[in-house]
Amino acid sequence: MKVLFINASPHGAASHGYRLALDMIDTLRRNSRVETIERDLVAKPLPPITSDYARAITSRAPDASQFDVSEQLIREIETTDALVINTPMHNFTVPATLKLWIDYVLRIHRTFAATPEGKIGLMRDRPAFVIVGSGGFHSGEHARQCDFLTPYLRYALGSIGLQSLHFLLLQGLVRGDEAVAEALRSAREHIARHALFASDDDIVTPQAS
Repeated sequence: MKVLFINASPHGAASHGYRLALDMIDTLRRNSRVETIERDLVAKPLPPITSDYARAITSRAPDASQFDVSEQLIREIETTDALVINTPMHNFTVPATLKLWIDYVLRIHRTFAATPEGKIGLMRDRPAFVIVGSGGFHSGEHARQCDFLTPYLRYALGSIGLQSLHFLLLQGLVRGDEAVAEALRSAREHIARHALFASDDDIVTPQAS
């Protein structure tokens, strides 16, 4: 099994979401052999979109070399069985580092087809777990701000074929240790309910009658 781990948190290994992602990958390793591809969008930033790339996207005879970065990122998805994305919520939506990754991954005629009914994803679906860290609350009874991140990612990733998205919301992270512990507890409960993370002890084998 291959897992693609994408980090967009500027805090890196100090991020609660980053450590949760590593815990998830360790859980998978206990159940099967797992190979991990890590793409840290902060430690190793992607190059900005250039005018040459923009021309290639709209050209009928594009310079294929302009797609080198895009192809590498797309192949990282294609060759994996699951994605784990760790991202903060910056000003109600995704940080610039993750938006740039999306701009390279969403490519017409490569990861989606444009039709009269809208974009049709060309990639195989696979589980994608998105860990969203935020200082305040944007979901549930304590929400005090809008959330444009989760609907945007659901639509953007869905447009290339990734429909099986699971959002793990780490909210209220600036409100002290108790709030952090509660956010992690809730996220781990959500993770445990997914079949991918079930241990052998959780699998019930039918008895012969």
